[in-house]
Amino acid sequence: MIPVHLKHKPVMIVPNYEEVDGKMAYDSEAKGLSLGLAQWNDRGKVDISAKVWRHTGGKWSRQSEELPLHRVLDLAILIARTKLHFVDAYKYPHFFDPENPEIDRIGLQGDAMSVEVCTDNDHIEEDIELFEQALKNDDELLSERLRILSRLLREAGY
Repeated sequence: MIPVHLKHKPVMIVPNYEEVDGKMAYDSEAKGLSLGLAQWNDRGKVDISAKVWRHTGGKWSRQSEELPLHRVLDLAILIARTKLHFVDAYKYPHFFDPENPEIDRIGLQGDAMSVEVCTDNDHIEEDIELFEQALKNDDELLSERLRILSRLLREAGY
């Protein structure tokens, strides 16, 4: 049962998230998801947030995460754009062009969100290869969710 007595006030919930949490399904500390009234709301100002509810087995974890909805969508955009990059990334020796690490600039509210390979990472060549393999390993999980998201967005008129 997702707590309702804390600062985040759940409105819409996924109470069985631990059963569908990707590779951690049925053995996840993430017990639920919720959309609700954000814990940072000030008087007269109401924001909606998404929250991942983690439970250690003994208590609700301080590592539970609350995110504004636009950040959840920004993460979904980043995931989709990253997957798209790796469709053709095999063309590069280390899955990216070191001369041009910026993959895309996605227009948002008059500016653009840059999507790029983190070349400040001293181990980027090794790490990006591990990342690419993990994407391949998780392709079924991610693709299923992206297809569902795509279908729902189309049904909603987007």
